[in-house]
Amino acid sequence: MKRYLLLFLLCFIAGGTFTHADVVNPYVPYNYHTLKNDIKKMKRQYGFLKVKKIGQSSYGRNLYAVRLGKGKHHILMIGSHHGREWLTSSLTMKMMEYYALAYKEKSKIGGFPYDLLDDISIWFIPMINPDGVVLQQEGIQAFPASSHQKLLRMNDGRNDFTSWKANGIGIDLNRQYPSGWSDLETGVDEPSWQFFKGRKPVETAEIKALIRFVRKIKPEIAVAYHSSGQEIFWDYHNGSHSARDRAIAEQVSELTGYPLSEPSAEAVGGGFKDWFITEFHKPAMTIEICKLIEERHPPIGEFSEEWQRNQHVGILLAHEARKMMKEENDLYKNKN
Repeated sequence: MKRYLLLFLLCFIAGGTFTHADVVNPYVPYNYHTLKNDIKKMKRQYGFLKVKKIGQSSYGRNLYAVRLGKGKHHILMIGSHHGREWLTSSLTMKMMEYYALAYKEKSKIGGFPYDLLDDISIWFIPMINPDGVVLQQEGIQAFPASSHQKLLRMNDGRNDFTSWKANGIGIDLNRQYPSGWSDLETGVDEPSWQFFKGRKPVETAEIKALIRFVRKIKPEIAVAYHSSGQEIFWDYHNGSHSARDRAIAEQVSELTGYPLSEPSAEAVGGGFKDWFITEFHKPAMTIEICKLIEERHPPIGEFSEEWQRNQHVGILLAHEARKMMKEENDLYKNKN
């Protein structure tokens, strides 16, 4: 594990410069329109990427998943469950571009061989909540006039939507998953700019689409990126797999410099990580990037540091997923 820490320090000192082939610009607000255009550009530049529309948001915006690699087994990286957390879309898109270029040029990724992606594919869903991101960045003028009064009411009458966390219909997407949903107390009983868990689990179009997709690809490891707090949540009633999952989470902690944390009482249950661990009995993490900030998006100026911390998380987890598959295969052979 020491080598991961050394790798982070070397990259941080070097400044983590991007390549000449950059498509993604993470130093400006990253919006839905840019996401669509960048995915098109990257598909043209890297023909081996597989782009899939897994569904649509409540207001009809596309939900994109992009696969990098040829492996029949997968890991999954998700950004922007919450509207004001679009810096996680910048991060996952930049990670995808960085890995795609290395794969094309057959160069190592943070010390890992590029052909690791021939065994384990990485699926990226950079923006699972495009409505929330658009509303947070552009306000109600980006939505039909018929929705304006409802949106204002959910925003406590404020014209300023920069604190918006929910999806377009006022439901917090990371409180929509079935595991622990019924016990989740948020203190909000109506559609709102944050914390409303919905009338029932898996109520929203976005979470229906994501759950359907995840059940189809069955990832070995999954990460949902959030902001802020610079910490990692990794456990949820995991039973016999806790030692394995903690060991993987500890490697991510050492690589990023984020501590492993326990969720606060109001955050227990209803989240993607909670559902994934419960359904698949495999590792999942909520990774909070950026310094703790209340009810607004983190400053764009923090991206450089967060990129240095996180740029090799995906390839590290692909490596760990391959180890998991080998261990499972060896166990199967020994039993037979």
